[in-house]
Amino acid sequence: MSNTLTILEEQIAHLTRTVEDLSDVVARQENEISLLTNRVRMLMERSAERELEHGGQAMLADQKPPHW
Repeated sequence: MSNTLTILEEQIAHLTRTVEDLSDVVARQENEISLLTNRVRMLMERSAERELEHGGQAMLADQKPPHW
């Protein structure tokens, strides 16, 4: 019985460590997604500003291009 209990405790410790590692990965990914989302927003704003400077119409993010 003691051997079974030891095996279960080892498995729980391993699973706990895996959950903690995955939590760290998810937290890093959340930060990276946030950073990339901000960069995409900034690039879209810059692109729209340049388009307006050259006399064109600014494309909104939810508009389909004219060829669709």
